[in-house]
Amino acid sequence: MIEIPDLAAGGLAAGTLSVTLLLGGGLLRSRRHRTQQRAEIETLRAHLDAARYEVDRAAQAFAAEVAHLAEKRMPAEATRAAHPHIQVPGPLRPEVTGTALDAGMDNVLKGLVTAIAHERKRVDAAARAGMRGTTREIQAGLYRLQDVLRGLQQKYDDPELAQTLFALDHENEQSLRRAQVAAVVCGAWVGLAREESHLVDAVTGGQARLVGYDRVQVHNHLEPGTALVSHAVEPVAIIVAELLDNALRHSAPDTTVAVNLERAHHGVSVTVDDAGVGMAADERAAAQRMVAGKDPILLSELGDPPRMGLAAIGQLTRQFDLSVDLSMPSPYGGVRAVLLVKNHLLSHIDPDLHPPAASAPRSTRRTAGSEPDAADADGTLKVHADVRHAPAPEPRAPYDQPAGHESDPAPDDDALPQRRRRVRAEDPATGTAAPAAPAAPARTPEESAAALGALQSATAAARKAVDTEGTDHR
Repeated sequence: MIEIPDLAAGGLAAGTLSVTLLLGGGLLRSRRHRTQQRAEIETLRAHLDAARYEVDRAAQAFAAEVAHLAEKRMPAEATRAAHPHIQVPGPLRPEVTGTALDAGMDNVLKGLVTAIAHERKRVDAAARAGMRGTTREIQAGLYRLQDVLRGLQQKYDDPELAQTLFALDHENEQSLRRAQVAAVVCGAWVGLAREESHLVDAVTGGQARLVGYDRVQVHNHLEPGTALVSHAVEPVAIIVAELLDNALRHSAPDTTVAVNLERAHHGVSVTVDDAGVGMAADERAAAQRMVAGKDPILLSELGDPPRMGLAAIGQLTRQFDLSVDLSMPSPYGGVRAVLLVKNHLLSHIDPDLHPPAASAPRSTRRTAGSEPDAADADGTLKVHADVRHAPAPEPRAPYDQPAGHESDPAPDDDALPQRRRRVRAEDPATGTAAPAAPAAPARTPEESAAALGALQSATAAARKAVDTEGTDHR
């Protein structure tokens, strides 16, 4: 039999062994767990290092994109506000395209464009206000000079002096036209008030304001008496002058500019055709946008020096419901410009009671029983063709006169106005008239041409007085 102490010793030994095994297994498991934890920690550290690297790389990429936005994209966007052909670069890194960062930078550029537009408009408005004040003073001085020159023209009969005065008057008229165009572009009113006038007078009046007016051939195919309502006379004259100025400037000096006045379904068309260099498609589109007057034009968009003619046309077409089309080339290879004067701006004047100016081309349309004038088949006066080569400039039409300035009263009939010959008073001692001045010697052809120009100018000035209520206002 086994002794109890031996059994107890064996059980104790077995229990000790079991405990030892259990403790050893626990230590092994604990060691493996710690090892696993260390591995996980190392993995986490590796992920953290990778994340830090990605964050640093993203931060550097963001900083580079911001720098690219500030140094390249924003200046290009600002420049494109004035020069639409400028290309704005995209993001620096292609992978940025379409991301939230890309959308945020686009919003920055849009905000910049909006701010620039508001600032440009503010600066442009200030510049226009300053120019309006300046042009108003210039126009006032030129109008005073115009009155002085007209007074001298009426006072002196010497042909050579008259020719010089007409030349000075024509130069003054060109300065007035430029000042008026600048004022119109800057938002000022046309500054002149008119009575109803023959449409052909408005066209020839615009023609007379230009250098090279003698190259313009006006063909009048309208019914006699076709006229403009009072508030449309000066705008039409300005638009025609600017269209003719463009045609004359961009065509050779030995070519002519053809102007045709014709009835259209919606009104009257004034078509200007030149044989100049023409325009490219993009130039034509830009010019058409400008004369349409639908989009605002800033002064900074007019070039240096600013070209204001088309911008003035755009202002007037918008204000007075006129239409100008430049979409078609001229059959002579240059530019065709068509001004449409709509029916609501047209009127009628009895051509017998109030005939057009003597220098205006007569209509090719004849009423029953009317006698043909000395006109060509195309409606251009023959006497007008004779004067084209005279040294004296073309007389200005009556609507070149500013509001508030009255002309001489019109004669009762269609005769040319005559200056009164100054005669000596009777001698109080003898009661007989003093001897008359000796007859003037025969004039040379140049002097005769100058005298004819003077008579035509007097005819134009003797038409009805213009309204006095039209002043420069907004």
